[in-house]
Amino acid sequence: MTEELDLVNRDPNNINDHLKVSFEDILAEPEGAHSLDCIWKCSYRCFTCWKDLCYTILTTLCAICIAAEWGCEFAYVTFVHVWYVTPLFKLLEINCACLQKLYGMCIHCCMDPFCEAMSIIFTPFKR
Repeated sequence: MTEELDLVNRDPNNINDHLKVSFEDILAEPEGAHSLDCIWKCSYRCFTCWKDLCYTILTTLCAICIAAEWGCEFAYVTFVHVWYVTPLFKLLEINCACLQKLYGMCIHCCMDPFCEAMSIIFTPFKR
């Protein structure tokens, strides 16, 4: 791998913007229904701590195995496309070109005489 891994911006294409969740996105007290300030602050700290801690624990336990599985999955998809899908499309392209030529000849053989006959019939009706 020749490119350097960006350890600061780990989502440069913003594919997981929908997962940016903060305390204010989840919990909110409307006017007239406020808990004590110390409870609200403690709830904020607890939410943030547990969200970060659980994410850290889950990634520590599972991330490497899941990354390996996804690597295998995308390797398989690439393999199937390189060795099966692309050659199949090429085969279809070759065969369809042959069928297109055959279809064109049949249409010209059957429809050209009919269209010429119809033009002879309707020639007297020129403007």
